[in-house]
Amino acid sequence: MNILVTGAAGFIGSHLAQRLQTMGHDVHGVDNFDGYYDRALKDDNAAELRAHGVTITEADLAGAQLDDLLQDIEIVYHLAAQPGISENVPFRSYLRNNVIATQRLAQACQTSNTLQCFVNISTSSVYGVYATSTEDSETKPTSHYGTTKLAAEQIILSMQRSNGFPACSLRIFSVYGPRERPDKLYPRVIASILGNSEFPLYEGSLEHSRSFTYIDDIIDAFVLILNKVDVSLGEIFNIGSETEITTRRGIEIVEEITGRKALFKSMPPRDGDQLRTLANIEKAKRLLGYSPSTTPEEGLAQQIRWCRDKLL
Repeated sequence: MNILVTGAAGFIGSHLAQRLQTMGHDVHGVDNFDGYYDRALKDDNAAELRAHGVTITEADLAGAQLDDLLQDIEIVYHLAAQPGISENVPFRSYLRNNVIATQRLAQACQTSNTLQCFVNISTSSVYGVYATSTEDSETKPTSHYGTTKLAAEQIILSMQRSNGFPACSLRIFSVYGPRERPDKLYPRVIASILGNSEFPLYEGSLEHSRSFTYIDDIIDAFVLILNKVDVSLGEIFNIGSETEITTRRGIEIVEEITGRKALFKSMPPRDGDQLRTLANIEKAKRLLGYSPSTTPEEGLAQQIRWCRDKLL
């Protein structure tokens, strides 16, 4: 199949594009190489993808001409977004990269004669402080990121409801693994421990609880859609692990694997942080056959190995 992956040079997008290419699909990636974090990391991901035969185009979905990107495309995986809850990122960036970019891409897809499914990648952040419920529960986002990702999701699904636009949405939970963004929890913890430096710890965050989900388990769900398009259209799926651990336990696992202790630097609480996430994936298991299996110990061992080999 001809597949377009947006945000292909990022953490999750690069893993997805590489998996799809190894499955024999023709994969086309697009990324704006935004400077939210070091571009060199995305350049490395893009170079590795190109070496595997994935085409990568640098383009801004919120402003670029999109028709050529969508030529003969059958599946779109839309991962491109403004991530995080940093106070240094203005709201207009979330609006442009999450809402306007999504609306323009979907609008351009409406004229396609080949599109079979637009897979929108959403987030557990749409649920708000506590993300533990089913897909039909009330959404209460507490950050610009969660709010604009919810708006993007509803743009896609409103098109599906109103005119049959072939789309579904996947709400993913706390993904970790090799290539993860350097501002996320585990890359910062691992880098600080291996580098014997202080780790900035937000007050109260040790007791935050997450459905940390290894990247391979997330990608498994994405590719299941390819053979389940008929039952996926118009649906929302929670995608994550049913294993829930605290930030404290996650750090302890990293300490156990490395044989070193973390050094903490206390920081004030951060607005917008989720206190608890636990992925309710009964719907994904029932309709897609989704079955994540990687334990935190297994996944973090892989991530630490990658950090040592690639970053240090």
